[in-house]
Amino acid sequence: MVTVLYLIRHGETEGAETRRYKGTIDIPLSENGIRQIKRVSDYIVETVKRGHGEKEKFHVSPSPGLPVSGSMLTAVYCSDLSRAVKSAELIANPYCLEPVIVPALRERNFGIWEGMSFDEIKGKYPEEFTAWAGNPLAFSPMEGESTMEVMDRVINALNEIIQNHSGERIAIVSHGGVIRVILCYILGVPLENIFRFEQDYAALNIIEFWDTYPVVKLMNGTMHD
Repeated sequence: MVTVLYLIRHGETEGAETRRYKGTIDIPLSENGIRQIKRVSDYIVETVKRGHGEKEKFHVSPSPGLPVSGSMLTAVYCSDLSRAVKSAELIANPYCLEPVIVPALRERNFGIWEGMSFDEIKGKYPEEFTAWAGNPLAFSPMEGESTMEVMDRVINALNEIIQNHSGERIAIVSHGGVIRVILCYILGVPLENIFRFEQDYAALNIIEFWDTYPVVKLMNGTMHD
């Protein structure tokens, strides 16, 4: 049996016009963010209904003999931060599901950088920011979580979810940093390269798990205006 995972970044948040490390600060979705996630929800409904049909927006072709059960999502998981919870509710609504909140899926704690813009951090902590941007595995946000700490909690949660839903279609709604770590893990990419993956607001990633062997079918798919 194959498990299909829809891995989704939450929609745009309030104040998104300035790039900041929001981290564990609980910032709500903007009106545009709600619209973005509604479009993702509509897309998932259509792809699930068609079984990954040939005329889909992203041309995600079906794997031969894909033996997944049912034609609907059976579970939606999310971070405990409101921007992820609201996004998950919109994804779950067409299936009359209640999102399952998993705190281990929340964004990285950025320590004293939380709430600061990129320009503010570069101006106040230039050496530290350069080290962090150059190798996020060897360096961490000041007083924040390390990449390995994020990896440990996130991958443990991911593996448990996948094991509990063998052969089903499920969704996880989380954050850009968390999803980058998951993609590195799945693709076998060294963690110092997490910034080489773009994850826009409301980005959709589709991953098939053939037993324990994952195949990425779509990465950073967006339906923005």
